[in-house]
Amino acid sequence: MLSLILVGLVAGWLAGVLMKGGGFGIIGDIVVGIVGAVLGGYLFSALGLSADGGFVGRIIVATVGAVVLIAIIRFVKRA
Repeated sequence: MLSLILVGLVAGWLAGVLMKGGGFGIIGDIVVGIVGAVLGGYLFSALGLSADGGFVGRIIVATVGAVVLIAIIRFVKRA
């Protein structure tokens, strides 16, 4: 559980930096990172990709998913 929260925090923060927008706060970044991890896992498996890099691999997958999630959130907010 602690590992999931840590991955979520790092991935949410990285996604916020990569997307060059205001962050969501610590709790928001954790939530975005955790949801991003689920989304990233789904996207990677749908594309037939694997991130067997241990902790770093989980952070990469979660960050990719969080970036996609933030892009979707921003698109929906504009519509």
